[in-house]
Amino acid sequence: MTAFIRYVEAGLGELTIDDVSRRSGVAKTTIYRHWPNRAALVIDACLRMDDGDQPPPDTGSLEGDVSAFLKNLAGLLVTARWSSILPSIVDAAEHEPMFADFHSTIQRRHAAPLRAALERAVVRGEIQPSADLSAVVAALLGPLFYRRWFSREPVDDKFVDLIVRAVLAAVPR
Repeated sequence: MTAFIRYVEAGLGELTIDDVSRRSGVAKTTIYRHWPNRAALVIDACLRMDDGDQPPPDTGSLEGDVSAFLKNLAGLLVTARWSSILPSIVDAAEHEPMFADFHSTIQRRHAAPLRAALERAVVRGEIQPSADLSAVVAALLGPLFYRRWFSREPVDDKFVDLIVRAVLAAVPR
């Protein structure tokens, strides 16, 4: 599995069951017995790397909850194995429906604790019920992904604090 994951980290474009068989020393028939196709194999391997569900932070304040969540995510973006594979999953999702479904599922799962913290803030009266929570989630997460994969600038606490303050200042309260 480790050799397979290293291969996936380099990109999914050319990955075939033949490659997996050759690199692992396992017959293709054995691979197909466990996974019906390449997409199922890759998705299963990715699920095995998952860091598990993160509980929503509960610091007692909206800013504290959002900051705690984003700082944890920022750390994962530079250390977790899934962060090096995610660009390949995004690319595959553009062409293969199974990967598109998988990508949507993992994005919703990873954003769920942040969304829960925002919903709790609505209940506490820190955010107006009319606020577009999906837009808030995108505004908070987008800059971290941008820095990780596009500008390659540090995703540090100073940056996270700036994003939290800027986004929350624009949220209807």
